Amino acid sequence: MSDMQILTLTDKAENRLKSLIAQNGTDVIGLRIGITNTGCNGLSYTMDFAKETKADDIIVDTGDVKLLIDNDAVQYVSGTQMDWQEKGLESKFTFENPNEKGRCGCGSSFHV
Repeated sequence: MSDMQILTLTDKAENRLKSLIAQNGTDVIGLRIGITNTGCNGLSYTMDFAKETKADDIIVDTGDVKLLIDNDAVQYVSGTQMDWQEKGLESKFTFENPNEKGRCGCGSSFHV
């Protein structure tokens, strides 16, 4: 299943992911994105390099990058845009999620 509306990438995020995946070996097929219960506001994003697909993965293929989204996370990330930001010495992936109802002060967790 492929649906670009579940999660989209900015050009900066796609370029950064493409570079990171290339650096991590030929057995990496993409980036796995999920949600975990943690933090002071309830939910946090998880990201890891994927070496295989799972039966219930939702796959978003941009042509250059393959995102494997845990089926349980789809309800929380649907419509989200992932970006790559560099500010001074800090660089990180960010998520602009229309489902968020609130975010903790440090930005590491959110609730819907």
